[in-house]
Amino acid sequence: MRKWPPAIQASNLNSWITNEKNEELFFRFDGEEVRAVFTPKYKPIDNFQIMEKLDSLGYDRDTQVQCHLDAEFMEVSILYGNQAFSVNGDRFTPGISISNSEVGLSSLSIAAFVLRLVCTNGMISKTEVSASYRHVSLKIFNEFPKVLDQVSLELGKQRDQYRISTESKVDNPLMTIENFNRQFQIGEKEKEAVEWGWNQEMGNTMFHVVNAYTRAAQFEGLSAEASYRLQKVGGMVLGMVN
Repeated sequence: MRKWPPAIQASNLNSWITNEKNEELFFRFDGEEVRAVFTPKYKPIDNFQIMEKLDSLGYDRDTQVQCHLDAEFMEVSILYGNQAFSVNGDRFTPGISISNSEVGLSSLSIAAFVLRLVCTNGMISKTEVSASYRHVSLKIFNEFPKVLDQVSLELGKQRDQYRISTESKVDNPLMTIENFNRQFQIGEKEKEAVEWGWNQEMGNTMFHVVNAYTRAAQFEGLSAEASYRLQKVGGMVLGMVN
């Protein structure tokens, strides 16, 4: 809808509001512009609420974090420096990734995270334990500590998967990346980012393919959600290594 001319957007929105016949609609604004409209079923979870909850869990104020943030999406990764590990001389720091979209475009999600220190590539890991909550309930705040603990237990598996990926040869990495782009429905801007990432991470193993996606998340001009998605694709690709 955002690609349509403003007049058509306004006409469609007014028609929807008229037909909805609901006096309890929830509006989010960006300055004087409406950026989202929700029915009462939507339970807004502000990024600030998430930060307050994390602060209440007792993280030290010196705890390292990574953050991608824009008007529609937030991803915060909390690093566990005391669990850092090495694979073939490469240093990695695991942690937890929390992502959220205040405007409801994405669920509030928690997953394992791994940071490659040499180039600060981040990866949202494919783990057995993760959680995703649509914006129709606030129960996530009651389950937050339990889910964080469960995801933390999965972090130990990442070292083995990274080690195996360095030993998994790929005959045609570019074709492999092209196949993954189709499988994960990578958009044109993201493909450009992956090509850029590959040029930084060339090699003939699955380790290099994974890092093409995680490095791509640093590509200039990507939205916060696109960066998160590329990190997540890197994690899903790593999860296929066995």
